[in-house]
Amino acid sequence: MNKILITGGAGFIGSNLALKLISKGYQVSVLDNLSPQIHGKTPEVNSPLYLSIKDKVNFFKGDIVNRVQIEEALRGQDAVIHLAAETGTGQSMYEIKKYCDVNIGGTALLLDILTNQKHSVQKIVVASSRAIYGEGKYECALHGTVYPEARKDEDMLKGEFECKCPVCGDRLKLLPTSEDSEIHPVSIYGITKHNQEQMVFTVGKALQIPVVAFRYQNVYGPGQSLTNPYTGILSIFSSLLMQNHEINIFEDGMESRDYVYIDDVTEATYLGLKKKEANNKVFNIGTGVSINVNSVADILSKNYNSDSKCRISGNYRVGDIRHNLADIKMANEALGFNPCCTFEEGIKDFTSWVKEQNASSSGYESSIQEMRMKGLLK
Repeated sequence: MNKILITGGAGFIGSNLALKLISKGYQVSVLDNLSPQIHGKTPEVNSPLYLSIKDKVNFFKGDIVNRVQIEEALRGQDAVIHLAAETGTGQSMYEIKKYCDVNIGGTALLLDILTNQKHSVQKIVVASSRAIYGEGKYECALHGTVYPEARKDEDMLKGEFECKCPVCGDRLKLLPTSEDSEIHPVSIYGITKHNQEQMVFTVGKALQIPVVAFRYQNVYGPGQSLTNPYTGILSIFSSLLMQNHEINIFEDGMESRDYVYIDDVTEATYLGLKKKEANNKVFNIGTGVSINVNSVADILSKNYNSDSKCRISGNYRVGDIRHNLADIKMANEALGFNPCCTFEEGIKDFTSWVKEQNASSSGYESSIQEMRMKGLLK
């Protein structure tokens, strides 16, 4: 396999992956619609992500929900890495049709073409997400391993943010979430990513095309969009700190995430593409370490030498999870994947890059107001 199509290949993960594969000798094509939410109003001129791959890949400006454009991009390809998707957990809770149309409908269209038309595709890699696990895996002192449902408004409004045992209601101990954990997404985004996985594995099996799925954790690094208000707190906080704006820390700031550096993500994806041992398997890609939001805000403030106030508000978003901690043993054993970049190292690279960018509005406050008006921010 030498010719690779990356759908959504001008995005943060996609553009970095394209450059990685080119360095390994692959011929890379990219299908991307250059969404203004990610790339700004004039992406061909001002998008660092697009410009990083311009003239290095065979670029198709097109949409994953457009049959003709997909057909054109697929011609002669040996493998497809399917990254094209809408990606904001919070936004998915009110842009429901859009997320289903793009994430589910676009994937269905891609698979429909592979099923009903001649092609040369020998492998499919699909980007899934840790969001499919919902609140993830925990241990109850009385009931052992449990998978709590979405947290209740009545608890959250009282400031009780930790997950509770679904059987007895007691407090729980967080466990690393493994690939065999229960699938129970608590957001529309998570539901669509699970559907993507299911469809690709089902059709891949029917067509005898090997499939690999990666459940990426919270990916970050230089090049991540600073203008997309749904891109994650590292970029959102960075934009606010660079403009000396107050940071509103949701819940009590002790919610945590498994942050994985972009270079580790592209390495894992490359290994999954290359290795037969990955075929027809699903892998968590993270670090196995979680960092709470208070720590993130403190580390970012110090790196930017910012005097911005960080206010713990107790606000919370419907669809958010409390903690995220990945079990990455399977990726290690099957792929030889070991994350090489610690959060401390990665955040230095990320903040150094941010300092070189022009501070601009991310539209974050508008997105917060929109969620508040729809009753999704409380």
